[in-house]
Amino acid sequence: MLKSTDYDAKFNAAVKYYNEERYSRARQLFENLTLYYRGNEHSEDIAWYYGQCLKEGGFYYTAAYQFQTFTKRFPYSSRVEEAAFLSAYCKFLDSPEHSLDQSTTKEAITEFEQFTERYPQSAHIPEANSYLDQLREKLMLKDYEIAIGYYNTEAYRAAVVALNSFINNYPDSKRREDAMYYIIKSGFEYAINSREDKMKERLQQVVNDFDKFATTFKNSKYMTDCQNIYTRCKAELARIENESKQ
Repeated sequence: MLKSTDYDAKFNAAVKYYNEERYSRARQLFENLTLYYRGNEHSEDIAWYYGQCLKEGGFYYTAAYQFQTFTKRFPYSSRVEEAAFLSAYCKFLDSPEHSLDQSTTKEAITEFEQFTERYPQSAHIPEANSYLDQLREKLMLKDYEIAIGYYNTEAYRAAVVALNSFINNYPDSKRREDAMYYIIKSGFEYAINSREDKMKERLQQVVNDFDKFATTFKNSKYMTDCQNIYTRCKAELARIENESKQ
């Protein structure tokens, strides 16, 4: 069939394979037909089926590109909404675990956000929102682990910056308490190892961070450790104050 010049027969065979869920064979034929039928009456069906075959075969990123191209080539098609959703969904399926590069995850988020704005009444909205939550959780976990990685490698200033950025970017995160705790720990280590002329300002920042933490998480499991850090900060600040008077 791939070598056949009977393109109608080839198209019918491809559709038959697709309906039989023999996606690999169907994909090869639809791919072969894409050039011949460009602008032809079957071109929309070929583009649609080809994208579906790619998705079913696990070629998610290529399928996403195919569905995205479909929305541009056939903007008035009855399938355009579904194609827009499938483009984002295929990138969701292609999104790797959180420890790897998250470029595809960010692309999927952008496409789902665009989809929900463009089709607010779509039946896919609950699904799209669920996938968005999962994708954002993945980005959040990656950002949190990067920030904690700075703390674990004793890059305390970088840890404070990254953890504060994490809290600003994900104010409702379930890891907010952990992040604020490590801001206090990182900030103290950064301050106590600073030059004398910088220490007072940085210790005071830790005291301020503790006040925020104690107000937000009064019954935190970290409270005892944070109070000990607070006490040490106060003692160091008192020492600095006394020495400045001598």
